[in-house]
Amino acid sequence: MRKYENGQDKSGQDKAPVRVVCNRCGKELNLENGILKEGCLSADILFGYFSRRDGVRHRFDLCEDCYDEIISQFRVPVETAENTELL
Repeated sequence: MRKYENGQDKSGQDKAPVRVVCNRCGKELNLENGILKEGCLSADILFGYFSRRDGVRHRFDLCEDCYDEIISQFRVPVETAENTELL
């Protein structure tokens, strides 16, 4: 869950977050000057036609520990690849 101090900028984009909390465990993630300083899965999904949630948007954040716990339960493992440069 992200909290923004002043909503959105002129283009409709969210401004830098002032608070990020894991939706699963409630842990507040380390944030400095609007920059997240630890691993976080940020999900934003708009369910489309033929889903049970047609037209509904879900947004949430997971800390790295909760992410690891959830993917450990997958029957088909996630695909992984090593990147040498991070942007």
